[in-house]
Amino acid sequence: MVLEATMICIDNSEWMRNGDYSPSRFQAQAEAVNLICGAKTQSNPENTVGVLTMAGKGVRVLVTPTSDLGKILACMHGLEVGGEANLPAGIQIAQLALKHRQNKKQQQRIIVFVGSPVKYDKKTLEAIGRKLKKNSVSLDIVDFGESDEGKPEKLDALVSAVNSSDSSHIVHAPPGPNALSDVLIRQVFITPISQEMEMGKCLLLQLLQRSRWFEFGVDPNVDPELALALRVSMEEERARQEAAAKKAAEEATKQEHRDDEAALLEQALAMSMDDVKSGSGAISDTAMSDPSVDDQDLALG
Repeated sequence: MVLEATMICIDNSEWMRNGDYSPSRFQAQAEAVNLICGAKTQSNPENTVGVLTMAGKGVRVLVTPTSDLGKILACMHGLEVGGEANLPAGIQIAQLALKHRQNKKQQQRIIVFVGSPVKYDKKTLEAIGRKLKKNSVSLDIVDFGESDEGKPEKLDALVSAVNSSDSSHIVHAPPGPNALSDVLIRQVFITPISQEMEMGKCLLLQLLQRSRWFEFGVDPNVDPELALALRVSMEEERARQEAAAKKAAEEATKQEHRDDEAALLEQALAMSMDDVKSGSGAISDTAMSDPSVDDQDLALG
């Protein structure tokens, strides 16, 4: 069995909100990542997997290469989607993370999910590919989603630059009825080529089915601690979102009350000014009344 350290680069850019892959590009990608992580850790207990995101505020390492599947799966929850993916920076940081792996006997592999346009030119990508080849790093690319601006040709050039003895691969996965994970399960970089190939396929199929049958993709009967940890993490995230929504609603209600109070105050001030004006008029009328009345009283006196 191959002893390997793998870094998975996730595309969490704004394009991941599209629904051309069910239920969305990001969810389809997350299911595929879970499949790969499970396959890698199950094929060899000494294999390690790390995960990083390429978009948002910048490239961010979620977890460095580890054999703890629970830690790997937990880092996928609550990820923010937005911005543009920085493909060159993501690959270079993944290579740096692999360089500092604890077990130097592990082969190095980077798996990149690219579901958004590639704005970088072919020469830049080929230079990155040659650097990976020089450092004995294999590269696998999952191309899905956007296919304009020469994206397939650029990614093919990148894989060709790094490929050595057919150690690197690219998969073009167009939208369709098949899930992204169903397409990947047949790929060489997930299913090992050996005498145990059929056994590996059966194991991967079980992992894929488990990810669909059980919540969070984990059978609580097999790993109750991991299932509990994922459930608690999900509940905490849900509670945080509900608290944020409640706070926003309360702020909106307070603002409405402040607006109502301001309107009532303005109305009261306007009424007060009207009363002052009407009272002043009455006083003036009384003061300027006909003086003949007083004169008659004086005359009678």
